[in-house]
Amino acid sequence: MLQGKEITVRYQGCTVVDEVSFELHQHQWLMLCGPNGAGKSTLLRAVTQGAPYTGLVTLDGRNVRKMKPAALAKNIGVMLQHHDMSYDFTVEEVVAMGRYAHRQGLFSAPAPEDEEQIESAMALTGLLPHRRQRLSTLSGGERQRMFLAQVLAQQPRILLLDEPANHLDLGYQQQLFDLIACWLETPGRAVMSVVHDLSLARKYGTHGLLMHQGKIVSRGAMSDALAPEHLQAVYGMDVPAWMRSLLEGW
Repeated sequence: MLQGKEITVRYQGCTVVDEVSFELHQHQWLMLCGPNGAGKSTLLRAVTQGAPYTGLVTLDGRNVRKMKPAALAKNIGVMLQHHDMSYDFTVEEVVAMGRYAHRQGLFSAPAPEDEEQIESAMALTGLLPHRRQRLSTLSGGERQRMFLAQVLAQQPRILLLDEPANHLDLGYQQQLFDLIACWLETPGRAVMSVVHDLSLARKYGTHGLLMHQGKIVSRGAMSDALAPEHLQAVYGMDVPAWMRSLLEGW
């Protein structure tokens, strides 16, 4: 499905991502892990064409640089950490924005299929009771679910998510990740996400890519990518032992 080959990102003479390669296949949830400054989010931005890079990103063998934005949007849904909304839209209006790539024109009326996908995305994310609510009235968890619904309304085959659990309470984290896992069960779909919490990565990820200082330290099945020796090399500590000690009080 999605492949990156020797992706390199440089800012002001500094190499932030250094010749990183990956493959994402259907039914996989690839977790990009590593400490702050490892280059995870920058790699994701490069894949989404949001950061300049050298190397190659392909979708089903096609160079994504040569694909039209509408064609990309029909295949890849992107959910970033920060959303710049200058107007106090309703939940339904924000979710409906996910259908723009499927419309005949920017100002064309929604087709019945558009309405169906908007309803389906709001139903899946539990937002039907909130459809008329304004952005300013939503909790952090409701906002994250709304932006996920917007991406799902695109009907993409691949989700690219930058720390989707960021600033969410535990309950909202579980809701969001369970929703994504449910979405992934349909054949032909895949997810690639930046995750800071290694516990979430281990629980939900099928595959992992561990980064440090812009380079890949390990990759593969989740248990291999986050093997204790790799975590020790990156974090300088016995991460599994630390995780177990945190749970002793429970």
